[in-house]
Amino acid sequence: MQKIDGHVHFWDYDSGQHSWITEDMSVLRRNFLPEDIQPLLKSHDIAGCMLVQVNQTEGENDYFLKLASGYTFVKGIVGWVDLCAENIVERLGRYQQSKIKGFRHILQGDPDRSSMLRPDFKRGIAALRDFGFTYDLLIYPDQLPFASALVKSFPRQPFIIDHLAKPEIRKSEVKNWKKEIFNISRMDNVYCKLSGMITEAHWNSWTKEMFVPYIDAVVESFGMNRIVFGSDWPVCLLAGSYGEVVSVVEDYFSVFSKPEQENLFGGNATTFYGL
Repeated sequence: MQKIDGHVHFWDYDSGQHSWITEDMSVLRRNFLPEDIQPLLKSHDIAGCMLVQVNQTEGENDYFLKLASGYTFVKGIVGWVDLCAENIVERLGRYQQSKIKGFRHILQGDPDRSSMLRPDFKRGIAALRDFGFTYDLLIYPDQLPFASALVKSFPRQPFIIDHLAKPEIRKSEVKNWKKEIFNISRMDNVYCKLSGMITEAHWNSWTKEMFVPYIDAVVESFGMNRIVFGSDWPVCLLAGSYGEVVSVVEDYFSVFSKPEQENLFGGNATTFYGL
């Protein structure tokens, strides 16, 4: 089984386009491209990665497709499309038979926490299934109840939660998040990415032990067939190296069986995204 990193980003840095990269995140204020991650993947025996959207533009889809065409280790792309568009079916049709495997919207930044339940958004989600596209849920813990309602409405649509829904690791908040994670995990069309943990902790003072309650909860809720490893590179560089991110997850799962580790580090991503 090939190892897959289920969550990476590339960008040509532009201060206007990437205004979310604030001054305290200056390490990210440069280009991050396939040739930058290639040696990191190789050093950890990781055969490929999933490239995930950054900007909410369809132009980025075209840019990613062009980038990915030159690198076989980019196994698939999670792009962006305006799910509320009247011509959503036509828009999705453009990406059939390409490396685009699914889509994502930055729901975490929407002032209306329940926006994913709007009829026009749900109409867009309904269209994904006809094309075999997945959907990445980028949300905060307070949006998990709305995400559960969304997922329940589309039992045949594959969803995956990015970054464990960003629990408040800095505050050691587990209880409420865990309850909602368990609720959403009861629907078997939902997967969860073990990604983005170190950047939800204190960037300069985290320890591996801090993540144990969160990984425990995800494993208890989703089992070993619906969780996917992702580095969230290069965003992870705010708090640690690529190798440190890998070692957090490798250390925790070192006592698990080889088939279970293979699922986490590639098999589940391959199944979910249809790689």
